[in-house]
Amino acid sequence: MIITSSSNQRIKDIKKLIKDAGTRKQTGLYVTEGERVVLEVPPELLDTLVVAEGYTGSLPEAGEVLTVSDSVFQSLADTKCSQGILAVVKSKKLSFDEFVGKAVKGKIPFILILEHIQDPGNLGTIIRTAEGAGVTGVCLGGETCDLYNPKVARSTMGSVYRVPVYRSENLIETVRDLKALGISTYAAHLSGNDFYAEDYQGPVAFMIGNEGNGLSDALIAEANRLIRIPMCGKLESLNAAVSAAVMSYEVLRQRITKFT
Repeated sequence: MIITSSSNQRIKDIKKLIKDAGTRKQTGLYVTEGERVVLEVPPELLDTLVVAEGYTGSLPEAGEVLTVSDSVFQSLADTKCSQGILAVVKSKKLSFDEFVGKAVKGKIPFILILEHIQDPGNLGTIIRTAEGAGVTGVCLGGETCDLYNPKVARSTMGSVYRVPVYRSENLIETVRDLKALGISTYAAHLSGNDFYAEDYQGPVAFMIGNEGNGLSDALIAEANRLIRIPMCGKLESLNAAVSAAVMSYEVLRQRITKFT
């Protein structure tokens, strides 16, 4: 059976998941779109597949499948050039202890702490970059946008399923708990030391702040060290995702040098 009306209750429910963070939180479900991203979803997290009637690509071997008309699918699509497939996915919330077990124990911790990151594309890009650079975990706090916003999920390109992510209700306490585990914390600051002069081969965590205003004073006060990424011109700061990439790959470079 093909769903041909956008007023169908299942379609309405999916639209709510796409548009409303409260609905995502209440139901424990979210939506991700695009063939490659959908195929990355772990089978145990896949709730429902929605495919356009004209879709001819691959399908995961899990989840209920709803076939809809091309016009109905387009009413759900979050991209202009839709691939004709999206998935309703079960969200996975880690406790702090679970996060520590995945991101700290048995590893040299390398954690990104994100405060007030409000752009979904930036958050998704940071998580995707984190996987590439060997980050062991990402901690979200403050007014950081919803991890399960469709744009975040799509931007991670599947990394959200492989990088441990913890949503902190009190970022100051979380940072203190991480420091108690022997993790050195670094915060970007205009009066900080040259970023490239530091040694990041031990357990480290980098605190990255809002795209426009940077880190809060309260979080900066928790840093073991203040650092500054050198910049030419009249710039005082970089885009949050760019800063995360610069810092993450310097850590990777130092650690590769250590172990090779």
